[in-house]
Amino acid sequence: MKAIRSFWDGLSLKPQGFTMIIAAFLPVFAIIAMFPVVAAIIGHFHDDPAAAIKVPAMVTAPGYAVALLAPFAGLIVDRFGRRRLLLVCTFFYGIVGTAPFFLERLDTIIASRMMLGICEAGILTVVNTLIADYWDDRGRRNWLMLQGMVGPALQPVVFFLVAAVAATRWNGGFLVYLIAVPVFVSMYFWLYEPKRQHADADRTLPDPVQGRFPIRQAAIVGSLTLFSSILYYVFIVNGSIVWREIGVVDPMQVSKATVVPSLFIIAGSALFRFVSRFNNAIQIAVFLALLGLGLGGIGLARSIPQMEIALILQQTGAGMAIPALIAWAQSKFGFVHRGRAMGIWTSAFFLGQAISPIIVGNLAQALGSMQAAFFGMGAVGIAGAVVAIGAGLRTPLREAVA
Repeated sequence: MKAIRSFWDGLSLKPQGFTMIIAAFLPVFAIIAMFPVVAAIIGHFHDDPAAAIKVPAMVTAPGYAVALLAPFAGLIVDRFGRRRLLLVCTFFYGIVGTAPFFLERLDTIIASRMMLGICEAGILTVVNTLIADYWDDRGRRNWLMLQGMVGPALQPVVFFLVAAVAATRWNGGFLVYLIAVPVFVSMYFWLYEPKRQHADADRTLPDPVQGRFPIRQAAIVGSLTLFSSILYYVFIVNGSIVWREIGVVDPMQVSKATVVPSLFIIAGSALFRFVSRFNNAIQIAVFLALLGLGLGGIGLARSIPQMEIALILQQTGAGMAIPALIAWAQSKFGFVHRGRAMGIWTSAFFLGQAISPIIVGNLAQALGSMQAAFFGMGAVGIAGAVVAIGAGLRTPLREAVA
């Protein structure tokens, strides 16, 4: 209890921090909020022969917009400031997010979802930039850990809200995007435009006052984030196929088997806070190793208990991945370049979401099963961890901090 109280007291700028934790959840919210109602929307548009293809595309459409536009959002952030763009994107997120409630054409709804992706690109880029602007290294790690814990905890609440609202009308689920209204109000009153002198107070960050944008660093950040994102989405997209290959086809049985492992994504966020006392390479090595071991174990599993053990490893790695990647990317750029850097990070992560199923699907076809593809991707993750460990051993370990 004393440790928890000490941690709580050590959190500075609490209103700003909790506002950004919820704001960072909005882009994730845009996808998970739709999964409970996909079947209902397909049923409503049953006269459209392509509805079974268009509706899932509608769900994932924002992600493609984020991957394409986040770097441009970062450019705007660095040139014109953080707060104003975040307020604009959040305001219109609420408008275009709820727009399908008033629309009747599927193609128009898909277009509105692409516009939602534009807003998400701005929100994610600015939030990740402000986390680095507002806090020093220790503060970032605390808030990134909380962000990693709160997001998964909110998912069941989102599913319940969407199901409750959608029960009255096929497109009622889109009304949940009105959550952007209180988030916007909180942003307006609590968030402030950071000043460069304050944001660069942490001298562990580079200070490129006169230099050009560090393209090489940005390429490294983008490449590793893309690599990690591809591994991150392997199970999210293809997990149900693996369950079927080991003989578990009942959705309820799958849900029961994944309840406990899914809790370990929160444990992964807590593990990030512990491992973050070491250098970034070690942090990256740990989550890549956990993802790799988990995916490899899923590929070898022949029973539900074996799957559950492997899933615990995979979910722990997934819970650690995002905060570790963001913390690492933030450490590579100073104030004047930070928006563009986080735009590249955001773009790379969502690009990984798009191409992961393509890579894994082709690998499964080549190897003969989805489990074989999981084993192969697990081996890739472990190889990445070995490379990261090698890089970490050449870098002095960060001093332990409370």
